Amino acid sequence: MRYVKHYLIIYLQIKKALRGVRVEVTHRGNMRRKYRISGLTSQATGELTFPVDDSGTLKSVVEYFYETYGFIIQHTQWPCLQVGNQQRPNYLPMEVCKIVEGQRYSKRLNERQITALLKVTCQRPSDRERDILETVRHNAYHEDPYAREFGIKISEKLASVEARILPAPWLKYHDTGREKDCLPQVGQWNMMNKKMVNGGTVNHWLCINFSRSVQDQVARGFCYELAQMCYISGMAFEPEPVLPVITARPEQVERVLKTRYHDAMTKLGHYSLISFYPCICIGDLKRICETDLGLVSQCCLTKHVFRMSKQYLANVALKINVKVGGRNTVLVDAISRRIPLVSDRPTIIFGADVTHPHPGEDSSPSIAAVVASQDWPEVTKYAGLVCAQAHRQELIQDLYKTWQDPVRGTVSGGMIKYDLPLFYTCIGCSVCFLLWVCR
Repeated sequence: MRYVKHYLIIYLQIKKALRGVRVEVTHRGNMRRKYRISGLTSQATGELTFPVDDSGTLKSVVEYFYETYGFIIQHTQWPCLQVGNQQRPNYLPMEVCKIVEGQRYSKRLNERQITALLKVTCQRPSDRERDILETVRHNAYHEDPYAREFGIKISEKLASVEARILPAPWLKYHDTGREKDCLPQVGQWNMMNKKMVNGGTVNHWLCINFSRSVQDQVARGFCYELAQMCYISGMAFEPEPVLPVITARPEQVERVLKTRYHDAMTKLGHYSLISFYPCICIGDLKRICETDLGLVSQCCLTKHVFRMSKQYLANVALKINVKVGGRNTVLVDAISRRIPLVSDRPTIIFGADVTHPHPGEDSSPSIAAVVASQDWPEVTKYAGLVCAQAHRQELIQDLYKTWQDPVRGTVSGGMIKYDLPLFYTCIGCSVCFLLWVCR
């Protein structure tokens, strides 16, 4: 039974990967017809038959290829590629097909492919400039006959675009730190000698290690150092977890998370708050913590757990602080009321974006997200909302909407309706100026 299940998983993965791929046949000599794969047969090639006339006479695929093309199918246990439409399928044995070169890959990349792509594309500006110039010189576009015929000239120099560099803003930190403010240099700064302007509180937390290469002792050491960094940076962070650190297998994420959550709630009582910080990053962990259990989560990669650098721990502490409601820093110009328009009167700033599913995922919804500032004049703390909507719908459907209720009459709601009362409550004001920032 286990082998049958394993085979079905592999079969479905192959079927999904091949759907939409163009192939050309190799069994017809110089006649290389091309087809687009629509599916994969559930039966083996040796078992497949199809009608050859209107009376319903059946012929096997193996017999047809031998009688028509003199081709003997070797791998009769393999499934056939299915091309054409579903009503009149056309079966092609895999061994007579060749994938057409130069096709655009539109499906989702795996983690290894994404890493390789980022490594190639994430270049320093100087390296990117050098690569572009070398590409232009190597291809000699100015000598291309087609470009010459149409009068197209390709310059070997990069285009020059006028721009300006905005001055970096001064950042305000907590007054108890050795450094109370900071001016970023080249877009960078660190937390040395600084404390968060508003440190959050974490009274109860857990850690689960989902990495096979990290020992329990290493995971416990990492948790201790992270808790110390959170405390040093200005948070009220309990040094000991609710329950001891445990190690679990990656395939047991959901079961272990829910069991550990139940054990912690039993120990603390159902009205206690748990901030949840698993050590090693796993795929479904975010979904389970934030949607099923309603817990804050922070993931860390295995390589960082071993290195345990102060800079990395400080960066993670900043992430945790924001997630539990703290503020890392505020703009000096904001608290001094020197930001044009925003500082003049109570202002709420919205940000909105829609993320669409990867190509090939036709059944997945698009995800709309809206954030809104909840403090003024600092405009540093934001509340976020997400909602699912129609596939590849760019306009946010749940931004603001009204509907007719048989009892209450006209009712309004949506993301804006949710965020505005929160802002009014935080600043104690019933009138505000709205500023939108959309990508």
